[in-house]
Amino acid sequence: MKTLLSLSMAVLGFALIPALPAAEKEKHHSHDHEKRESGPNGGRVVFSVEPHFEFFVMPDRKVKITFLGEDKKAIAPTDQTVSAISGKRSKPTKMEFTREAGALVSDKPLPEGERVPIVLRVKASPDAKTVTEKFTVDMADCAECDLKEYACVCDHEH
Repeated sequence: MKTLLSLSMAVLGFALIPALPAAEKEKHHSHDHEKRESGPNGGRVVFSVEPHFEFFVMPDRKVKITFLGEDKKAIAPTDQTVSAISGKRSKPTKMEFTREAGALVSDKPLPEGERVPIVLRVKASPDAKTVTEKFTVDMADCAECDLKEYACVCDHEH
């Protein structure tokens, strides 16, 4: 009986071993990797840089970067610099950003198309490490909210 009990405990222990790393992983990764929140202009909020910023495509397809304070309201850029590459790899569009009306605005518009890949390179200050942010700018209208898909905060599949 004692051997049967020991054997049962051993089998149960081996059966639980694969669950332990998953439980540990769940404990450390229970947060959302990508918060979805729209900015004051209706753009996508990027959280990988402090201060956070809003990525917004204006009607002329130029990109506007608005830095946000802790209250999620616009703050004027100080030492931050942004550059971007968008469009097809065979014919990329390189964008530089200049200060304009309390934000950073691209010198060129996004390339034509409804789904445009973009790589943003952001430095919060001259001595800060460059943060790279990659995503697809989906210009389709969301069927559930008034935002474009790239900025949509709905729970549907993006």
